[in-house]
Amino acid sequence: MRIDVHSVCFCDEEMLGRFAKIRFIADYIARKNQEVEDFNVANPDSGIPANRRRLTNLGTFRAYVEGFLRNHPKIHQEMTLMVRQLPSDGQGVPIEIYAFSNDTAWATYEGIMADIFDHLLAIIPEFDLRVFQEPTGGDFHRWAAS
Repeated sequence: MRIDVHSVCFCDEEMLGRFAKIRFIADYIARKNQEVEDFNVANPDSGIPANRRRLTNLGTFRAYVEGFLRNHPKIHQEMTLMVRQLPSDGQGVPIEIYAFSNDTAWATYEGIMADIFDHLLAIIPEFDLRVFQEPTGGDFHRWAAS
């Protein structure tokens, strides 16, 4: 999955309030908010935005994906589970999932992964993020019509 770089931003209070209500990341939000606040209080120059620590919607989404997978009944919890972000390029920010299913049948695994990605593609707007997608013929048609 690739995230549109232009949708990545720092979380504001409204976003953090919404995210704090999400079961899979409620503890993460509380812990990270405290960590960020402690850092900003301890650093007197944190009034300058570039010197402050803040949560981002992308980092919070990665935490959500990991929490979702750690609570997924068809994901093997005793094997490697990782959500990682790769360097951005002209096609957005790649987010990769590395996980194992409880079932070793390949077709079953593919179905589980498809269900997981269906969910993630549908939930990503809740984090004020967009999936990167190359322009399509319909996009060019709309641009030409405007």
